[in-house]
Amino acid sequence: MKEPIFLEPVFQEKIWGGQKLHQKFEYDLPNDKIGECWAISAHPHGVSSVKSGQFKGVKLDELWQQQPELFGNSKEEVFPLLIKILDAADDLSVQVHPDDDYGKMHAGELGKTECWYVIDAEPGAEIIYGHTATSKEELKQLIDEGKWEQLLTRVPVKAGDFYFVPSGTIHAIGKGIMILETQQSSDTTYRVYDYDRVDAEGNHRDLHLQESIDVTTVPHINPILGIKQTNQGESSVSTFIESDYFNVYDWIVSGIMKFKQTSTYTNASVLNGFGYLYLEDDNKAYEVKKGDHFIIPATISSWKIEGDVQIIASTPGTKNK
Repeated sequence: MKEPIFLEPVFQEKIWGGQKLHQKFEYDLPNDKIGECWAISAHPHGVSSVKSGQFKGVKLDELWQQQPELFGNSKEEVFPLLIKILDAADDLSVQVHPDDDYGKMHAGELGKTECWYVIDAEPGAEIIYGHTATSKEELKQLIDEGKWEQLLTRVPVKAGDFYFVPSGTIHAIGKGIMILETQQSSDTTYRVYDYDRVDAEGNHRDLHLQESIDVTTVPHINPILGIKQTNQGESSVSTFIESDYFNVYDWIVSGIMKFKQTSTYTNASVLNGFGYLYLEDDNKAYEVKKGDHFIIPATISSWKIEGDVQIIASTPGTKNK
């Protein structure tokens, strides 16, 4: 098959969700508390389905198993990545994710290394990124005593910022922030603190303090990113991260830009604008617009995009091919 795989997202209700996914991307949301758009997902908690073309209606997890050539005949048992857009109408819980070994042993799935591209941020918006503890003993003490202001590191953010969040990083997305998240295909989250909030039934959400202490990296280390940009006429590609789990890029197309498949397949999410996608020497044009999500399969070796459009793209890292 030589055509892009456009996907229908799955929407997740969250206590901290809102309506901005409709306001910005015109998605038809099921209610007014939607926190996450699972845009490219084969995770069992929310599986995307093919929107059009030869495999219309097929779930991505089924496509992964039944048509492995589309994904370069990967040796991975499951589609390894999960692409989301998150709308934080309120603060997310302070949380941490395990690495693969801990995740498989205790949760029966992959660990969770992720990264964030900030789509939008209200004035004064902040994330929690890291902590101040210098030992596991100090981490446990500060958690037990609820000294959150002393423990947690707050960082102001703005649209266009990028953060790499390896497993073991204490973090939280703050109120008024919308991000695109590229992550391992895992839904294992250990909550450290949830601001003593209650749900609609008046219940506090579960915390996972021992697991959080087990998996948190101490001391916290800020990753060195080394973001680089290459230009092609008026267009550009920024390489945000190249890691074991994923490689993430920002495509800014103004006019025409040509691409080559640098990995087995490429995931793409259109954040702004409108354009046309042409595969290899085929003259057929595929419309790409804000809010679209698609995969360029391994059966496609080159393509070009024409228009004015911003796309966050990703490919599997060295551990996921």
